[in-house]
Amino acid sequence: MQTLVTILVFAPIIAAAIAGLFGRRIGNVASQSVTTGALILACALSWYTFSQWTWGHMEAFTVQLLPFIHVGDFQANWSIRIDALSATMLIVVTTVSALVHIYSWGYMAEDDSKPRFFAYLSLFTFAMLSLVTAADFMQLFFGWEGVGLASYLLIGFWYKKPSASSAAIKAFVVNRVGDFGFALGIMTTFWAFGTIQFAEIFPQIAAHAGKTWQFAGHTFPLMDIACFLLFIGAMGKSAQFFLHTWLPDAMEGPTPVSALIHAATMVTAGVYMLCLLSPMFEYAPVAKNIVTVIGAVTALFAATVGLTQNDIKRVIAYSTCSQLGYMFFAAGVGAYQAAMFHLFTHAFFKALLFLGAGSVIHGMHHEQDMRKYGALAKLLPVTFIAMTIGTIAITGLGIPPLELGFAGFYSKDTIIEAAFAAGQHNPIGMFAWVIGVLVAGLTSFYSWRLAFFTFNGHARWGHYDHHAHGHDDHASHAQIETHDEPLPDDHHDDHGHGHDHKPHESPWVMLFPLVVLSIGAIAAGFVFVDYFVGHEQGEFWRGAIFNAPTNHVLHEAHGVAEWVKYSPLVATIIGLIAAWYVYILKEGLGAKLAARQGPLYVFFYNKWFFDELYQATFVRLAKFLGDLFWKGGDQKLIDGLGPDGVSAVSYEVGKRTGKLQTGYLYHYAFVMLLGVAGLLTFALYAFR
Repeated sequence: MQTLVTILVFAPIIAAAIAGLFGRRIGNVASQSVTTGALILACALSWYTFSQWTWGHMEAFTVQLLPFIHVGDFQANWSIRIDALSATMLIVVTTVSALVHIYSWGYMAEDDSKPRFFAYLSLFTFAMLSLVTAADFMQLFFGWEGVGLASYLLIGFWYKKPSASSAAIKAFVVNRVGDFGFALGIMTTFWAFGTIQFAEIFPQIAAHAGKTWQFAGHTFPLMDIACFLLFIGAMGKSAQFFLHTWLPDAMEGPTPVSALIHAATMVTAGVYMLCLLSPMFEYAPVAKNIVTVIGAVTALFAATVGLTQNDIKRVIAYSTCSQLGYMFFAAGVGAYQAAMFHLFTHAFFKALLFLGAGSVIHGMHHEQDMRKYGALAKLLPVTFIAMTIGTIAITGLGIPPLELGFAGFYSKDTIIEAAFAAGQHNPIGMFAWVIGVLVAGLTSFYSWRLAFFTFNGHARWGHYDHHAHGHDDHASHAQIETHDEPLPDDHHDDHGHGHDHKPHESPWVMLFPLVVLSIGAIAAGFVFVDYFVGHEQGEFWRGAIFNAPTNHVLHEAHGVAEWVKYSPLVATIIGLIAAWYVYILKEGLGAKLAARQGPLYVFFYNKWFFDELYQATFVRLAKFLGDLFWKGGDQKLIDGLGPDGVSAVSYEVGKRTGKLQTGYLYHYAFVMLLGVAGLLTFALYAFR
């Protein structure tokens, strides 16, 4: 088994090296084949490992591969840790990655840099696998930074496009802010426990629970400080409120990248870390409350912004941000199992929605503006069915009395019920429950808005001239309207459509992953609900997640009142009816409401003005300080007094001295005479 998991982790990096270093020599097909084959192998081994854990009663184990960093008491080894958490993440990462590799054969067919693209995908997958199998903080940090690097490369894959390069830099910089807090959290943990090995830290936590830290004349609970700093890293990686601004811009990358990074893998790393560190967070009540509040606010923020966006990928991106908020406040109230369950189910239906959106964009000749869609259900039947399944799954439609529904019904409802149960003891939990129910309605509205806009109503794609070029994500985003109505003929852009370009279904190499993910979006909930949060949870998790003796929130969640269980369903149905009324029954009403430019609409459409706020404060301040230290400190002070100053003085001295070299003999004779006179004067004065 140890050999199998070693092959599982390292197969993607070997394939990435082959495609990246030798792609031009071996060609496109060979590069795609070796990377895709490696991921299919890793996926098969991941499912085998997960099945052995779930049904074969395999025990947790750690494979020590080689020393990583050994400096004094700081001991870090390269290891592979297998338990319930890592086994779950293995199938999430490799399944989505393998399907994205297959999907990209069709989606990237016209790209001239396929080896580089597939190498980046496999590199990202290896970094993510390193992260989720880490046995200590050092390897966790290595994988953490590795996925950050790979996401930078993938978001900026079309680097000749300025918006893609800017989005990649933005993602990298915002994540560095979070990673700084993450690094400080690791340092604090090492300072407190003297080790970074999870197996050595967790048994000591109860003994350290009451310890404090003196800093700047104040006393802070040690565990709260460590957990809060670690959570800052999770905020950046998982695009939580305040550090969320990079996620929507990351849609500049190719659509398969959006599905891989921003649906199922990288953005869930923060949730995974919180659940992995549950032994620490259980003894950090203040940090847990902060996690709950940030998660709930993120869910609400992203849902409100998603109501008004017109780019199909951006709507799904904000949906991701909102669903991550659910996962975080689930962990914050102590329902770590529910957070992991939603992470698991979310991977299927969100990857399905992203790849479905890519299929729509491909069929619409690289058009991403939903206002230029409509009536596509009959022209893209497989994509329509798949995205409808994904929409039902994310909105959580189901039948509570029968406990029957698609994937999101089980995981999201469990989170909302857990928040209500926690609210009986902590008002923060009740706050999360109220937000959770409200966001369920908003999620239903914007999800069905996307579905109705795309597949129903009147065809709006026949009225535009076609000047499509390149990829969907090469298309210009310069033109962003502030209303939902179809654009007039003189407002077409580079990705418009003509009468001779009828929408078409995608090739089967792109549809096959949609079919597989549709099965997951339908079945992942009711098949695994008992293992993650039901009767089998104790046996399934087997110590991978820790709940303090006072934490009974998941047990209490199953016993909440019936009206609590029905509340998310009622909100979801209200959202569905509202979307049907606005975009189907009264088609055009949405355009009229948007055209009024009401203050709430403008506020939501402009993403609560966070980009403008950060631009006016942090970005301008950073640029000012950069110019000050560069032009004032470096150029004028250091270089001016240092090398530039010395060279300038030397130049001036040489220039003035050079004027003495006239070339006339009598000048030199006169100087020599002055020299002799000077020496004689010195001699007479010295020896008198």
